[in-house]
Amino acid sequence: MSTPVRVRYAPSPTGNPHIGNIRTAMFNWLFARRHGGQFIVRVEDTDQARIEEGAVEHILNGLEWLGIDWDEGPRVGGPYGPYFQSERLETYDAAAERLIASGNAYRCYCTPERVAELRKEQARNKQRQGYDSHCRDLSDSEREANEAAGLPHVVRFAMPQSGMTTLEDAIRGHVEWQNELTDDFVLIKSDGFPTYHLAVTVDDYAMQISHVLRAEEWLPSAARHVQLYRALDFPMPQFGHLPMILGSDRAKLSKRHGATSLMEYRDDGFVPDALINFMALLGWSLDGETEIMTVDTIRDNFALERVGKPAAIFDLDKLQWMNGVYIRQMGIGDLADQIVPFLETNYPEDLLPVDREYLLRIVPLVQERLKTLADAPDMLSYFFEDELQFDAESVIQRGMDTSGTVGALRRAISELSAVGEPDFEHQHLESLLRSAGTELELSGRQFFGALRTAITGRTATPPLFEMMEVMGKERVLKRLAAAAENLSAD
Repeated sequence: MSTPVRVRYAPSPTGNPHIGNIRTAMFNWLFARRHGGQFIVRVEDTDQARIEEGAVEHILNGLEWLGIDWDEGPRVGGPYGPYFQSERLETYDAAAERLIASGNAYRCYCTPERVAELRKEQARNKQRQGYDSHCRDLSDSEREANEAAGLPHVVRFAMPQSGMTTLEDAIRGHVEWQNELTDDFVLIKSDGFPTYHLAVTVDDYAMQISHVLRAEEWLPSAARHVQLYRALDFPMPQFGHLPMILGSDRAKLSKRHGATSLMEYRDDGFVPDALINFMALLGWSLDGETEIMTVDTIRDNFALERVGKPAAIFDLDKLQWMNGVYIRQMGIGDLADQIVPFLETNYPEDLLPVDREYLLRIVPLVQERLKTLADAPDMLSYFFEDELQFDAESVIQRGMDTSGTVGALRRAISELSAVGEPDFEHQHLESLLRSAGTELELSGRQFFGALRTAITGRTATPPLFEMMEVMGKERVLKRLAAAAENLSAD
């Protein structure tokens, strides 16, 4: 590109970032990295009443967890700071005064009550709702009297009342609006803080933003921003409005679709690269077919031309499937390390700390079955617990009775007790126990099913003999003896 690419992610610290918000950040980051540009984080904290304590930290920590680094902004600084809008109020005031002086803005003294009543009346009359420009044409004497009386006021933009505002959007193409359908919107609120419209325009100019890539929900506001750029005589960046994200039922994305805040995905056991891959496909594609891609592949091929206009569909099942793919591609050591925090959070103290060498032997047995890291505590619990809690009757397989099952367990105990520790490996165990099952005239399903449930308390587990090898002779014999005793007691 002829001009340096500078893009920004400008979150409001009013809560934890959701998937759509982070998708916007990621698309900006990918675009910057693809073109060797700069990615800026700017905190839009002018809505003081809605700021949540700790929200900025959640946002920044979330970006760092995903591996989305920024070149300027909080924690890193930069030449165009400060990067918190609450620290840039003088800049917005100066821009507002400039607009007033040029006749492109004016002070409005209408009370909130008048504006509210105006909207009610417009609704009753089925009219388009918006400010009626009441203060736009006040005489100089009326303005002076209002100022002398110290009346509170806002600053409004004097929107052109005829003609069209047009925009060539990088994603949507040609877009246009009738000016008379946009009212004189507020630039500076009565508390002295700017609205989004003024602050974002002034800051994007001041920080030399080349491309504004943002959610489709901001498209209706683009007419206001185009007019602001013209009135301030600022060069306008290239706008691109990203497609909406809808739930699987094509309704607005919400928690019922499985869309939670970013750090909840981390806590639910999703891995960063899988989430990056999944979010990239919410509006962009490599070739219309490829689904599993490395972050490097996505970054090196990211182009606005491949961002679609239609709404993207959020599919939690697909995300879980994709996360499972990434988990299966992980090295055993890396996966074990990422599982440990989930075990530490869910297991009682008497099972901690987890023996890492033991865990490294367990992980290959369950790696294929994990969809999320959060599945691990339940899936692995029987490897660590000293005593299993389950219904003893569940050990009895179809076609077997209590005495036959107890006999089968005791035969397994006898056979396994004679095996030396070096020979307690899965191939030898399978050969030994298959022969025992044949002598007992039990099918593999019956004999091995009883052993599986006795050893794990579960009916579905990794391969039985590999699992027994990893658990070790002592633990396996203890489990079998406990199950036989419980059945005999019944």
